[in-house]
Amino acid sequence: MVTCPGRQRIPLVLSILAFAFLTVGMPHARQAAFVWPDNRRAAVSLSFDDGRQSQLDAGVPLLQELGLKVTFYVVPSAVEPRRTAWRAAAAAGHEIGNHSLRHPCSGNFQWARDKALENYTLAQMATELDEANNEIDRLLGVRPTTFAYPCGQTFVGRGTETRSYVPLVAQRFVAGRGWMGEGANDPAFVDLSRTVAVSMDDRELDALRATLDDAIERGQWLVLAGHDIGVPHGPQVTRVSLLRALAAYLHAPERNVWVAPVGEVAAWIRKNQAGSSGGSGAARTP
Repeated sequence: MVTCPGRQRIPLVLSILAFAFLTVGMPHARQAAFVWPDNRRAAVSLSFDDGRQSQLDAGVPLLQELGLKVTFYVVPSAVEPRRTAWRAAAAAGHEIGNHSLRHPCSGNFQWARDKALENYTLAQMATELDEANNEIDRLLGVRPTTFAYPCGQTFVGRGTETRSYVPLVAQRFVAGRGWMGEGANDPAFVDLSRTVAVSMDDRELDALRATLDDAIERGQWLVLAGHDIGVPHGPQVTRVSLLRALAAYLHAPERNVWVAPVGEVAAWIRKNQAGSSGGSGAARTP
């Protein structure tokens, strides 16, 4: 009996196409299956760096009005002159995070030349992280559980002696927040010591809407990062108009988004992330 080779291959081809179709949808399904508190669809955290004065003067009253709790990543020397106001911000429910003792960055920034990461060692960085935590605790009565990398840079040293200080952050904090990222974090996979953050400085909602919509659709955690609040527009200023628009967008019932400080969301992920190094149980549906 003569058979047709082409006919034998048809079922195999169909099987391959069906498998490809199913697997294309699998990543999205895995992300959407992560369980957020109260069956929320996704999480968003707002954060601000450096402990700038405008965060107290314009930011805290506005955030209170909008019903937003955020994370302020502070340098101790910046908050010391107004420690009473910063204590009040913490008491109002805002998270106070560690942004290092001296804000070291690459010496390629001229202003950072006397605290250049290229000249740091891991031991020096470890001391700086610990001293910053101690100072923040002394000044404000809170001990930070999350950290934001100054300039988003995670290295010390230069050339063959370059080392990552991410492990130091992982040992000390629930999360380490980056800077100038391109999207959200997959809660089922993210390395919390290298959490991605998207800039919200000098932008309006339309510039962030696609990123927000995508994060919600995928059940992800979007971290937004800014600096000054409410002063004249500039490259390191988060606009009041954006914060008002964000509050309305995020609080819309149909979006069902969990809006909380970085540390609160990170602690939930750490507890519920499947296969985490901390041995936490799975928080995903079968």
